[in-house]
This record gives sequence, C-alpha cells and structure tokens, in this order.
Amino acid sequence: MTDAPNKSHGRKAIRPTFKPRELMTATPDLHGVWKAKILTLFPSAFPGVLGESLTGKALQEGLWQLETTDLRQFGIGKHRNVDDTPAGGGAGMVLRADVLGNAIEHAMEGVRGNWPILYLSPRGKRMDQSMMRNLARADGVTLLCGRFEGVDERVLEHYGIQEVSLGDFVMTGGEIAAQALIDATVRLIPGVLGNQASTEEESFSSGLLEHPQYTRPAEWKGRPIPDVLMSGHHGKIADWRRQMSEDITQDRRPDLWQAHLERQDPKKE
Repeated sequence: MTDAPNKSHGRKAIRPTFKPRELMTATPDLHGVWKAKILTLFPSAFPGVLGESLTGKALQEGLWQLETTDLRQFGIGKHRNVDDTPAGGGAGMVLRADVLGNAIEHAMEGVRGNWPILYLSPRGKRMDQSMMRNLARADGVTLLCGRFEGVDERVLEHYGIQEVSLGDFVMTGGEIAAQALIDATVRLIPGVLGNQASTEEESFSSGLLEHPQYTRPAEWKGRPIPDVLMSGHHGKIADWRRQMSEDITQDRRPDLWQAHLERQDPKKE
C-alpha cells in the first residue's frame, strides 16, 4: 500500500531498526492511526476482502493500517519449523512457544498505548458488537492466527493474550476470523463508513436486531413495501421500526431479548 495522494508525509513514524529487510513491512507507520498487526503462517491472505469496498478505500486513504508478520520467518532450523508434537502425546501439531514469542516481540516492538493481543480460538470469548467498539477505541490490535492443534499455552499466559472466538464451531485457522474481527472494528472508525448514523441504527447497536429494510421497486413479485414506510410520517416509521426490531429479536435471539428486558428493568431477575 502507498500513501494516498495529497497525504502529508509528516504522519510517517521513522525509527531505526536492525531487523532483516524481509521481516519489515513496506507500509510506513502513520501516527495516531489504528492498526491491525497480524501474526500468521499465511500473510498473503491479507488484506483479502478487507482490501475491497469501504474498508479497502479507508485502508488506501490511511484511515487504518494493516501489517502482517510471517510466523515462518521465525521458524527453527534449516526448514524453519514452527510446530512440534503435543507434550503428553495426541494428534496434530502445536505452534512452538519460542517461535511465537520471537514473532510477538518483533510485532510489538515500539507499540505504545492501549494495544491488546488477541488469539483467534474456538475456546475464546465470543465476539460481539461491544468488543468491536472497545477495539475501535484502542490504538490498535495484534491478532495471532492459530493453526494445527493450537498454540503453546505458555505463550498465552506470558503475554496476557485474550482468546476470542468467531462462534461455536472449529475452523482450520484463525485468518478468516481475524478478517471478520478487523472488518467489524474498522467500520466503527470515524470516516470509514461516511455516514455515522448507519452504525447507530444497525443490529446490536441498541442491543436489538435491526428492523427489515426495503427499497425500490415499490412492489416486487406481488410484495409491496409496508404502507407505513411510504407514509412520510417519521414518528410512525420510527415506532414501526422499533416494534419490528423487538419482534425479530424476541423471535430469533431470545438471549438478546432477555438481556434487553433486564436493561429496561434492572431490578427484574
């Protein structure tokens, strides 16, 4: 990625380093810009879909930054091995503590401020909108993408890494989950979406699922747009949307509905 036209080069952060050239990103650091650092065996997977549409445009404009660290560069021996058999026996392979430790310390060199390290793991805390809002307010985030049977537990303990999960299922690696997390976070950064109101009205912003949306044509395959949305009566439209959000949430996500009721009446068990 190169700087967008007319961007001030005064935003670049210049610092000396003795790291080999192949371990460095070609993208200059920008002061005060949210950054995602990715530790992965597949750096070519990024930016992937994050380089498209609004997130891609915002990346080009320097509203957020992306940096990948190839775990293989920190591998051991002639073949740059990154994993070994599980202690105590068992199937599969585990990413080595020494490999991950060196990669993490390289990635976190010079990092300041609120900068959590997260490990994409099926046993982690499930991602939600509140988590994304907190991450968007941070200075950046480092994401460790696991592979095989996971990572050496000592790495998580030593660096205070929080485990987070995309959902209650198992994937072959953390890269897709990392992209989902970044997408959900970056879109909350001011200027990325353009219309901040859209993030305030969508699903989960109020703890409820979003109401149905409609657009032209006014009738399609015998299905008209609800009359209230064509009425021009903003109060009635707001009431309808609120009621639909409540109905959909109650029907599809009883857990969110219960949490909503408890927020409305904190004394109610």
